[in-house]
Amino acid sequence: MNKKVLIASLMLTAVTGAFAQNPAARQRYAEESKRASVRYNDDKKLCADASTSSARMQCLRDARAEYNAALVQAKQNMSKSLPAPAAARVEPVCPECGKVVAVEMAEKEGEGGALGVIAGGVAGALLGNQVGGGTGRDLATIAGAAGGALAGHKIEQKVKTTKIWNVTVVFEGGNKQTYSFEHDPGMMSGDLVRSNGNSIARR
Repeated sequence: MNKKVLIASLMLTAVTGAFAQNPAARQRYAEESKRASVRYNDDKKLCADASTSSARMQCLRDARAEYNAALVQAKQNMSKSLPAPAAARVEPVCPECGKVVAVEMAEKEGEGGALGVIAGGVAGALLGNQVGGGTGRDLATIAGAAGGALAGHKIEQKVKTTKIWNVTVVFEGGNKQTYSFEHDPGMMSGDLVRSNGNSIARR
């Protein structure tokens, strides 16, 4: 079927129900359709006078295309006065609804406290105190304490490292957000979820 013919047919079907409740629009559309039909019939008569069959067929195709275009234009002219079809009304999105697009497990480094700093500092000072003597020993003790405190802090951070699960969600409104869980949430990419406070839950 010719593409333009199909488009015109679909548009005619779409406005049928609306015309039944809008006499003024129906009348205007009928007038423009009638004018397009009259012109189409006149064009076909002119095509009959073409010198060859191929020219006649091309003329008829062109006439039909112009007729279809006129019907489409008539539909567009009347669309402002017609109520929107129910199927064309866009349902509001669910802003809190979304879909999981990624789940990643990572490690979260713990926070070092005073205990690690003190223990490391003491151990470093003791080691530094074993180096040299006099002023050199004092400097080595201070340097050992500082270095030990830093090392102790880092060691405590590593010891307190925990696993976390980062779940990335794309919401129907287009927003993307990542939620972190201390335990496996049991979700996977493609799961449908809904925001629940500062977290998410399946829906």
